[in-house]
Amino acid sequence: MRVIAGTARGRRLKSPQDDSARPTTDRVREAVFNALFSLGAIEDAVVLDLFAGSGALAIEALSRGAKRAVLVEKSSRHTELIKENLTLCDFDEQAEVHRADAFTWLSTHQETWDLAFLDPPYDFDDWEKLLKNVKANLLVLESNREIDPGPQWDVLRSRRYGATVVVVAAAGSPENNVQKEGSSVS
Repeated sequence: MRVIAGTARGRRLKSPQDDSARPTTDRVREAVFNALFSLGAIEDAVVLDLFAGSGALAIEALSRGAKRAVLVEKSSRHTELIKENLTLCDFDEQAEVHRADAFTWLSTHQETWDLAFLDPPYDFDDWEKLLKNVKANLLVLESNREIDPGPQWDVLRSRRYGATVVVVAAAGSPENNVQKEGSSVS
């Protein structure tokens, strides 16, 4: 696993040596960040990486110009790995790592993020609750199946990469949601 582009381009990241985490592959990360770049979503963004695993998504965002990243991971072994990867890429000062359960952490952190990466284990089944508790302008959802983020989100892109499905969604305004529901497609 390596950083695809930006200031840390080519740096090799450490990944878990067992199957306790499923790091986003280089191919999928490259496609996701190309899409985010085309949306102007990375430069100077404040990023949340829930279920951070190795930290690869937040590190890629920092490498490509994000201002700050907050990484949340409940495994102590993975939080240490994240810290090592941040140090390898010289991003210690731009990132903070929290060892916590995603829902517990979200219950005490209510800020709105420019960009949030939600990449829970594939067997995760509480998407509705998660999406109600994350406040962000833009979401990247990663799963093994299509995730419907609900009416408060506008799906901008949904792509399958092998076993991985990535959904990019923007926070919708109540006016947009009413307009979407009442509009017809010709």
